Amino acid sequence: MNLRALFDDLVRFETLLWNAVDARLRDETGLPLGSLDVMRIIGATPRCRVYDIAEGLAITVGGASQAVDRLEKRGHCARRPNPDDRRSSIVGLTPEGQALLETASTVFERELADFFATPPLRREALDQLATTLATLRAAAQERSRR
Repeated sequence: MNLRALFDDLVRFETLLWNAVDARLRDETGLPLGSLDVMRIIGATPRCRVYDIAEGLAITVGGASQAVDRLEKRGHCARRPNPDDRRSSIVGLTPEGQALLETASTVFERELADFFATPPLRREALDQLATTLATLRAAAQERSRR
């Protein structure tokens, strides 16, 4: 097995998929995919902290904090003091941010459906790919914790 070719195919596919979804989101909502990812975590995480975003996206706390800063500047989220830890804040979506998240999520799902509508893989193969990638991701996360 050529692991370098596997790596190249996986990374290049991810780049092509990301770019397609990002372009559609920007065209229809003005929101980049990276911001949608952050907003999805904020929306799904009660009492969300920057640390939760960093963990959810496998990025640094500094990178997550900068992403929240950008969303906060646009009025999509707000920070408030964390009553359990004075060193951190709780991040929540604003009403405008929640509305944008709902709209952008619909665009996101539609673009994924379009992207995979006529794939070279049958449904069973896509299911297997999803399972394999989830397994690999979990193993990589575990490895990074060591």
